Amino acid sequence: MVSLSNQTSFSFYPNNLFVSDKTRLGIPGINFPRKIKVKVACFAADQPRQQKQQKKKKSQSTNSDADSGVDPVGFLTKLGIADRIFAQFLRERHKAIKDLKDELLKRHFDLRDLASGFELLGMHRHMEHRVDFIDWGPGARYGAIIGDFNGWSPTENSAREGLFGHDDFGYWFIILEDKLREGEEPEELYFQQYNYVDDYDKGDSGVTAEEVFQRANDEYWEPGEDRFIKNRYEVPAKLYEQLFGPNSPQTLEDLGEIPDAETRYKQYKEEHKNDPPSNLPPCDIIDDGRGKPYDIYNVVTSPEWTKKFYEKSPPIPYWLETRKGRKAWLEKYIPAVPHGSKYRLYFNTPDGPLERVPAWATYVQPEDEGKQAYAIHWEPSPESAYKWKHSKPDKPKSLRIYECHVGISGSEAKISSFEDFTKKVLPHVKRAGYNAIQLIGIPEHKDYYTVGYRVTNFFAVSSRYGTPDDFKRLVDEAHGLGLLVFLDIVQSYAAADQMVGLSLFDGSNDCYFHHGKRGHHKHWGTRMFKYGDLDVFHFLISNLNWWITEYQVDGYQFHSLASMIYTHNGFAPFNSGFDDYCNQYVDRDALMYLILANEILHDLHPDIITIAEDATYYPGLCEPVSQGGLGFDYYVNLSATEMWVSLLDTVPDSEWSMSKIVSTLVANKEYADKMLSYAESHNQSISGGRSFAEILFGGVQNEIKLLDRGVSLHKMIRLLTFTIGGRAYLNFMGNEFGHPERVEFPTQSNKFSFSLANRRWDLLESGIHHQLFSFDKDLMDLDKSKGILSRGLPSIHHVNDANMVISFSRGPFLFIFNFHPSNSYEKYGVGVEEAGEYTMILNSDEAKYGGQGLLKEDQYLQRSISKRIDGQRNCLEVFLPSRTAQVYKLTRILRI
Repeated sequence: MVSLSNQTSFSFYPNNLFVSDKTRLGIPGINFPRKIKVKVACFAADQPRQQKQQKKKKSQSTNSDADSGVDPVGFLTKLGIADRIFAQFLRERHKAIKDLKDELLKRHFDLRDLASGFELLGMHRHMEHRVDFIDWGPGARYGAIIGDFNGWSPTENSAREGLFGHDDFGYWFIILEDKLREGEEPEELYFQQYNYVDDYDKGDSGVTAEEVFQRANDEYWEPGEDRFIKNRYEVPAKLYEQLFGPNSPQTLEDLGEIPDAETRYKQYKEEHKNDPPSNLPPCDIIDDGRGKPYDIYNVVTSPEWTKKFYEKSPPIPYWLETRKGRKAWLEKYIPAVPHGSKYRLYFNTPDGPLERVPAWATYVQPEDEGKQAYAIHWEPSPESAYKWKHSKPDKPKSLRIYECHVGISGSEAKISSFEDFTKKVLPHVKRAGYNAIQLIGIPEHKDYYTVGYRVTNFFAVSSRYGTPDDFKRLVDEAHGLGLLVFLDIVQSYAAADQMVGLSLFDGSNDCYFHHGKRGHHKHWGTRMFKYGDLDVFHFLISNLNWWITEYQVDGYQFHSLASMIYTHNGFAPFNSGFDDYCNQYVDRDALMYLILANEILHDLHPDIITIAEDATYYPGLCEPVSQGGLGFDYYVNLSATEMWVSLLDTVPDSEWSMSKIVSTLVANKEYADKMLSYAESHNQSISGGRSFAEILFGGVQNEIKLLDRGVSLHKMIRLLTFTIGGRAYLNFMGNEFGHPERVEFPTQSNKFSFSLANRRWDLLESGIHHQLFSFDKDLMDLDKSKGILSRGLPSIHHVNDANMVISFSRGPFLFIFNFHPSNSYEKYGVGVEEAGEYTMILNSDEAKYGGQGLLKEDQYLQRSISKRIDGQRNCLEVFLPSRTAQVYKLTRILRI
């Protein structure tokens, strides 16, 4: 059965020549174990041997996982968790993943091919002077491309009848032929190709294809090897003459009995035993199956000829020489779909005609001012297309992530662009000491106020910020500054829009999404993907690979995993232990998708970083896939920011519990090293809440006491969250300097005002905001220059709820926090393991940070006292003003 979704032979993709193979133009593919074997059996007598081999394979497969180091319940064993039901769930899930791989590999060459659907689907220029378009719409009866290049006609560029236009899997294939210019003649070579990119300034050399092929025959083939090429009809002609010529047999009786193959072969050998030497392959055939009900033949050749055959390169250069350049193409043809053309996909369905934005479109203009959405064909000329200048930064040992939204990144009351962000925000991020940015709302979304979380077009950069090349420039400049680029990716749900999104894409309700209630988020009105469908799986995994391949992004934060892992979307109590993670409300298909997504991404791109945002902290979130985990590199500690907001909003300062603060920030100790911490993210600023700065000193600028409290707590909260957590930290744009206003996107409720949809960068010039920024910059430098976050987990040895003091060490560094709103301590004893001299390297109370500067210069150096405190052999006695924090470094070890 022919399928356009299966690249088993010839590829439609313009940059894949001839046939698909394990390598594409020298690029190695990722090959996963397969269970597909090729075997030729003769007669029923071979069946017992087959059955015996199958039993042997089955017994060997039981030990294959153990031999490869795979243990479906490995992380449970490591953590000492004995839950029989959950362990069985993991084993069954592991078996289901193996079965899923087998199903996927029946339709795709390997898993790299599975994750590269964007190479084939969507709109691509083919080398044979045409544009190919493929999209998936199993519920449609008729498919066509309509656009400004064909007068929006639903009949001019439609899919052909039969399998070459619409396969059994529901993929539509449409060819849009370039038009010959007036006076130009059709191509002499039917498969004439053009190199549109590399040889964009090359014209027609004037050498015909026949001349090139003749030269190939003369130069490439040795005497004798070219006999078949030059006389390709010789054998069929002789055979035809023998059977149907004037001297051929006239009846079946005249034909006589046809000898068997072995007899005919021996006759041939006898007739040609005196032939002169030839360059043809010296082959012989040996029958090893005499006396058996089936035959086994071995074809034997000389080692010298076999070596010569494999060392000889194929005559591809001659074929490539027949290509013409872009200049010759433009002289001869008018492009069928010019760069910048607008188009949509036209479907005829049982319910009538539909017009849709193609699912794989890479540039889309969403609905605006009542105009229907459309895709834009992005094919800039090679001389004007963006060219990458910088290589990717090395993968750091720790992450300091600056979370951004491009649209609100400017100071003016408007939507900022990629260009504005590149020129103004990226230098600030570099100066602030961060080593990565995380971008929200990059994939196309129709409604700006959704912040980008209701995605309509998964492969398209949001056009409201600029073009695809503008985004490439942003990523490239970030890499040039040493910044990694992460995307906040949303695959847990999709927008419910029909005209521009995927909902009811082909007229059916279950194309990309579940049918009925299951297909809708219980609270947000969004659509829920059908992760168990192979074509949906193909779409989503290709989408992840697309942003890495096309735009060179360095990783993802997977948004709201709870929405996809559970059929209740995470809105249910979790009070039944491990049963909550393996009961009937768990979407096993979604889990298998996440596991395979991590496996494939890390195989294809070893330095990729994946971050899980899961409010339920699913077991094994950051464990290796081989040990039964989901394979993420980091997970987000969502509890920390909820705790800080609760304390600031509802709990008096004097009643804060240091034990609760520490336990929440450390979270799961087994995975503390994989934790991404943040004091506040975009959720506080954007999602209807208030930033910490707005809570702490919003409206109190004229009350010195309240302002001092707000500034002090703002610094202490960030310092504690940054230093006590794992190897990753995140801050939302503007919060590092205490942005005083929340973010409010333009909606009908605020009369579509942009007054709060921006950032007040002017506040950085002076005052408390400049001081808070200075503190945050020096805070980032603790990790940048001293590697605080990558020094292993902190040793927490002092948590005093009565005094409201916290102290812990991380390598040679000691951190002390006094959260008491009024009590200062002259000589507060905290334990240290090493005897020596400790130098203060960061003091939140310094005047340059907006503090009171109560500590004198001679108090910055402390010598340990031989006194056991907090289970440590020595101690320091330090001056701790109220609401201050201090960081010390062991600068000299004293031997006693």
